[in-house]
Amino acid sequence: MKNKGYVIIMLLMSFLTLESCGPVVISSRPDVPPPPWFYPNRVEAVRYVYFPEYMIYYDLSLRNYLYLNNGAWVRVRVLPQRYNGIDLRRSRFVRIKGYRDDNISGYHRENNTSRSSTSRRQSSSRSSSKSRRN
Repeated sequence: MKNKGYVIIMLLMSFLTLESCGPVVISSRPDVPPPPWFYPNRVEAVRYVYFPEYMIYYDLSLRNYLYLNNGAWVRVRVLPQRYNGIDLRRSRFVRIKGYRDDNISGYHRENNTSRSSTSRRQSSSRSSSKSRRN
């Protein structure tokens, strides 16, 4: 009976200790922490994070960014200079749950094509209405 009590107390203490440590991310590379903008508040099996305003994905497993360049998806560890002004910590992002494939183009085509074209149309109509006012 005494041993069961010790085991329960130890399990409870370890659970409370782990819970207070912060976010837990399941990754194939535990020695490399996730980027500073990714702080989940619970355990999630997520491979990709999508930044819809910039059409950029981040692959948490391979630790690289994917972006569309001249119709082809490019993987890089560091984004090119044209993205230097972007603060991904403050940008809206979407965790892509349940998609583990290496080829992001199929997922993007099925799930984000209509959203990106809609947002482009809205932004272009805003800019054209601004130019008409000026």
